[in-house]
Amino acid sequence: MNTLMNRAMRLLSQRDHGEAELRRKLLTPPMPFVKPQNKKNSGLSRKKPEQNAFADEEAVRGKPEPRPVPEAISEEHVQAVIDYCYQHHWLDDAKFASRYISGRSHKGYGAVRIRSELLQKGVDKEIITVALENTDVDWCVLARDLAVRKFGENLPTDWKEKSKVLRYLLYRGFFQEEIQSIYRDFDD
Repeated sequence: MNTLMNRAMRLLSQRDHGEAELRRKLLTPPMPFVKPQNKKNSGLSRKKPEQNAFADEEAVRGKPEPRPVPEAISEEHVQAVIDYCYQHHWLDDAKFASRYISGRSHKGYGAVRIRSELLQKGVDKEIITVALENTDVDWCVLARDLAVRKFGENLPTDWKEKSKVLRYLLYRGFFQEEIQSIYRDFDD
């Protein structure tokens, strides 16, 4: 259980995690590191085996050892580690969701995409909804800034070019209303 706690601390020290994501990572047994074989020395002898007395020995040394099968990790141990992390306030889905929203919005992603990513990470829908409602991100301004950065200060007005802006912002995870507001609220 001590090694499981160490893995949890290492994972949480690298970045924030949601409970479901941390549980999934802790339940996955770690694969031990196997040092790669030196490829330079593997082709030193090109002689036929009957001409090389060491051919059999090289063939045995050249094969990597099989990895040991990791032992199964019990659900009870993982739950104990997660409870410990909650007790010490190292794990909190609400904080994780708000930090994730902040980070992804600064990278130019909209609420639709961020919600989808958080759902994939196993965060509860209600927690995501509350975090999105409490965020101070102005999604319309963010969509406008992203469109200007990609397509220039004078956004296109003809349908063909406008549809490129629309597709790009939809892909980035913005609502249709937010995209329409770019043209409605920000007249050039």
